[in-house]
Amino acid sequence: MKKVVAVLSCVVVVSFTMTCLAAETDTVAVIGTGDMGDSLGPRFAELGYRVVYGSRSPGSERVKALVARTKGDASAATQAEAAQQADIVLTLVPWPAMETVAQSLGNLDGKIVIDVSMPFKQGDDGYPEHLLETSSAEMIQSWNPGAKVVKTFATLGSQVIDDPLVEGGLVSVPIAANDRAAKEKVARIVAALGLDPVDFGPLRMARDIEIMQMIYMIPLSQNRPQNWEFFFRRSDHYGCYLSSASTSEGIMPVYDANNLAEFPQVNGAARNCVE
Repeated sequence: MKKVVAVLSCVVVVSFTMTCLAAETDTVAVIGTGDMGDSLGPRFAELGYRVVYGSRSPGSERVKALVARTKGDASAATQAEAAQQADIVLTLVPWPAMETVAQSLGNLDGKIVIDVSMPFKQGDDGYPEHLLETSSAEMIQSWNPGAKVVKTFATLGSQVIDDPLVEGGLVSVPIAANDRAAKEKVARIVAALGLDPVDFGPLRMARDIEIMQMIYMIPLSQNRPQNWEFFFRRSDHYGCYLSSASTSEGIMPVYDANNLAEFPQVNGAARNCVE
């Protein structure tokens, strides 16, 4: 029943986007079959994608069961075999194992690589501690320079992937990437899953998304009975203010004007500014 609710909510929230994605024939490699992999894989299949799970043990009973409950022509293979079949690759393996996995997937040129991994460990005080000077996404991009790396799906729980309205509202999903077309395609997928895609700019901003990942873990480190999901409350205030502000060049510039991505407006269009 939970999966049915997720699909229906997706249709209600972003029916146009869902219609557009229904014709997708891309293959998605889900590298890692843990908590996020066994949620994202079935949801991608519901959108019409062919899913292949990349696992160290593709013949295990657990992976076979996951394939069986994934719609469409789902399958399982080794991690490298799955990545080579795919148009979109999801990297879900935890660090530090990710360092080896991300360099062992073969040629990823032209593929969209969605990095969901969390590059931190438990510090001596029990709180999360970052492992990298930059970010997981930037490291994966450096190892695979021909890939189109996108950082997203990294700041929410798998229960929200299963049922996007389970926590009582539209959960926000930050997205960072250098490739505009890849970012826009992933944003449409996020919206089709019943979530709220938010543009976080270039891939270097993945560092801040990974800080959000660590913030997400704090209540778990404290063993609190409740944690949180990120809901970005939208405001039109500064959009109206900046559009009317003047500089020596006139209207305030758009700093990413040549590469500014267009995202689905799942929250509705911004209001008209009133003088």
